[in-house]
Amino acid sequence: MSAGSLIRAARESVEGLPRAFWWLWASTLVNRLGAFVATFMALYLTLERGYSASFAGLVAALHGLGGVVSSLAAGVMTDRLGRRPTMLAANLATAGSVALLGFMEHPAAIAAVAMLVGMASNASRPAVSAMLADIVPPEDRVRAFALNYWAINLGFAISSVAAGFVAEYSYLAGFLGEAALTLVCAVLVYVKLPESRPAAEAGGGAAGGAGAAGPEVSLGTVLRDGRFMGVVGLSFLISMIFMQGSVGLPVAMGAAGFTPGEYGLAICVNGVMIVLLQIPVTRFIEHRDPRRLLVLSALLAGWGFALTAFAGPLWAYALTVAVWTLAEIVNSPTQMELVVRLSPVQGRGRYQGMYTMSWSVAALVAPLMAGYVVDEFGAAWLWGSAGVLGTVAAGGYWLLMRRLPARGAAAAESAAAPVKPAPARASAAAADA
Repeated sequence: MSAGSLIRAARESVEGLPRAFWWLWASTLVNRLGAFVATFMALYLTLERGYSASFAGLVAALHGLGGVVSSLAAGVMTDRLGRRPTMLAANLATAGSVALLGFMEHPAAIAAVAMLVGMASNASRPAVSAMLADIVPPEDRVRAFALNYWAINLGFAISSVAAGFVAEYSYLAGFLGEAALTLVCAVLVYVKLPESRPAAEAGGGAAGGAGAAGPEVSLGTVLRDGRFMGVVGLSFLISMIFMQGSVGLPVAMGAAGFTPGEYGLAICVNGVMIVLLQIPVTRFIEHRDPRRLLVLSALLAGWGFALTAFAGPLWAYALTVAVWTLAEIVNSPTQMELVVRLSPVQGRGRYQGMYTMSWSVAALVAPLMAGYVVDEFGAAWLWGSAGVLGTVAAGGYWLLMRRLPARGAAAAESAAAPVKPAPARASAAAADA
């Protein structure tokens, strides 16, 4: 592809998106520039504090448990109170709890505060996804989600290298740096982002019929939506695999004698590849068969991690990261488009909360599994398990997508403008479980 073609593709990828989206995008970028706890917690506990891999896994699991607790509650808050107040509260709570975590020394205190960090940091996710769906027209949502994911990984690519070297000198500086940047994110949300919660009269249809009037949406509605819950279940399996990049991989590399900086360089491949390839790959896959894309991404994820069992030098670890990163590039926009397509307008917060919970539950289970397997059997068994999970997820996607409507089934929504925002003092929806 020529330089002119690349420039034209980049321009077409960013044209036509609303101003509010770019402020949301900027807040996401700033937030991820400060990412430290989730990436370096395992190394902090095992190398700096001298705890076992099992304890590191327990703390990471409690961090995930916090996300499980907050995901559904944040989804309800997103629908009832609004997207903006939910994001603001989550960012302020994250900044405070992350700073506090850096000063904790007793094992019980570390575990308790890590759970608070998990609760706070996960609470903004349903609101961010719901706001994006609110403010971006349906025909632009795939590239909008891809651009937002690109911002996440641009920030991650920068922070993973910088924080890796910061950690070699002061882990506390990493905690305080994340807290400061999260506060900047909160300021952006407060100053620049308008509320986008749909007005009650916009109506919320049954799943898969976004934009159509229908009954009130509660958590029970979400749980009874079999197609959507199938997506949630498969998302959990995929999340279990991808979580090993920040849980199993740093522990295994630390045990093999690599420094935090070297782990930062290896995992940086993930962010750099997404920054370079997410936009062009999204343009390539946008109109292709989602079933094949999801099956392919599941296999690449599972067996990309399985290859880590054969890695020795640093470049080999980086190569395995490159393989499963390709899976992430394909899976993320494809699956997010599917989630939005199955979510009714008035229930976007609850549906996004349930989807977010699949990642939070994986964040709870994956560290426990990784710590136990590495301590009892060795890292090679962990990577073999990832290959099995990827194969199972691929089969699940193949079966599930046979029962889902084609992408064109949601085309009717494309003709509609984004939903009208609710008045500032609109009353909350009454239904919930």
